[in-house]
Amino acid sequence: MTYTSPQFDDVASDAAENIPEGFRPVKVGGPFISQNGPFYAKWADERLLLGFRVELRHTNPLGMCHGGMLAAFSDMLIPCAAMYQQAMERRFLPTISLQIDYMGAAPLGAWVQGEASVLKTTRNMLFGQGLVTADGEPALRISGIFKLGQLIGDGKATDPLGLK
Repeated sequence: MTYTSPQFDDVASDAAENIPEGFRPVKVGGPFISQNGPFYAKWADERLLLGFRVELRHTNPLGMCHGGMLAAFSDMLIPCAAMYQQAMERRFLPTISLQIDYMGAAPLGAWVQGEASVLKTTRNMLFGQGLVTADGEPALRISGIFKLGQLIGDGKATDPLGLK
């Protein structure tokens, strides 16, 4: 069953078409994110920006982005930032712990954008934090711990999302 509502039809029709300038679609996260994305990325001022436009399929019955979608986005944000910020081999970074403080809503049609920083890496773990906004307003504060997993490919990719 597909959820539709006339009150959301106008916003939903152009949500996926209105992506901010400089953002490009990226393939990250495997089949789950492929089904729940698409995500877009941009390299700006030596920082990775990751975002998505809230589509109807991302929303709860009130037309707001579902918290689970925002959590999935957050779970990808810190590892994606790490691919560009850390001078380390590219590795799979399975989540050990993810904390999310929901501070505001992301309504249907909103541009959700995140920026994250790696705080520390150890021999086995990576610690990071980030801020996610919806149309420029704070929506989530996140922090996470990720295991330094197996190498991805030969581990030498310096621009895995093709942004530079």
